[in-house]
Amino acid sequence: MRIGMMSFAHSHANSYANKVNQLSDTQLVAIFDDNRERGLKAAETFNVDYYDSQHDFLKAQMDAVIICSENVYHKDMVVHAANAKKHILVEKPIATTVEDATEMIEACEKNDVILQVAFPVRFNYPIQQLKGMMDDGTLGEIIAIRTTNRGKNPGGWFIDEVLSGGGAVLDHTVHMVDIIRWFTGKEVCEVYGIVDSYFHNIDIDDAGILTLELEDGVVATHDASWSKCSTYPIWGDITIEVVGTSNIVRVDALKEHYRMYEDGDKPLKHIAFGNDMNYGLIKDFVECVKQNRKPSITGYDGLKALEVALAAYQSNKYNESVKI
Repeated sequence: MRIGMMSFAHSHANSYANKVNQLSDTQLVAIFDDNRERGLKAAETFNVDYYDSQHDFLKAQMDAVIICSENVYHKDMVVHAANAKKHILVEKPIATTVEDATEMIEACEKNDVILQVAFPVRFNYPIQQLKGMMDDGTLGEIIAIRTTNRGKNPGGWFIDEVLSGGGAVLDHTVHMVDIIRWFTGKEVCEVYGIVDSYFHNIDIDDAGILTLELEDGVVATHDASWSKCSTYPIWGDITIEVVGTSNIVRVDALKEHYRMYEDGDKPLKHIAFGNDMNYGLIKDFVECVKQNRKPSITGYDGLKALEVALAAYQSNKYNESVKI
């Protein structure tokens, strides 16, 4: 299976490209990037052809593409890739507006190609174990859920609202909303959000607290932020606590690590020994394409997660809850 990469703007791009090459039956064959310097560097790293023309890139022989551009360009790249009959894995958030996400989904349906959204947290083993406990009734009836996704300020285009579409609340809400929807099978119907910049002197939000109500009455809270300092041992955290009538279970998706101390500017590092979520994501996408099956994480899943993040901004603006 031949795969191309569209943009290395996102920090996950290098990891995804490496995972493609780790699979025995896949090959990274081409890179498109509108940033020539960045694209040439990536092409040299992975020893593949570089294209500065999206049109020429999509004419190359490949089965699928992975899109890791700035958020605002997701729609354009997905629509063009779909029209070129390429299956697609797009970095989260799926888009910066609901209208764009809808157009992307429709383009892929029209061209009969797969659209999968990059939510690798679904492939974390502890998260999957908790999903199994919820499915088999170990927790009883679910009453409430509490989640966090707190990381470092990524800087660059992430803090440029024109390119990103939003700050920490957009960046770090969609992951856990997807997990909540996947765990419960229910949609978020109401959102109340408090959003601001608390930790950095930037013109975009770096933190938010969201209260969510699901359609079955379950209440969830989510803490999304870029609150970790630059010397924090890893990029951030992913946690979820599920309160049921029979049990309360808390998962720290990144807890499987050991601590390494060394001299230098960053004396403490966390070295992970748990499973590789990104590898699981890429492997699943490849299997979806090969088996021509519905993707594990659909464009619709990406749209519903986006809706919640955007509703949080609207709620904060008008200081009232927003119904979805």
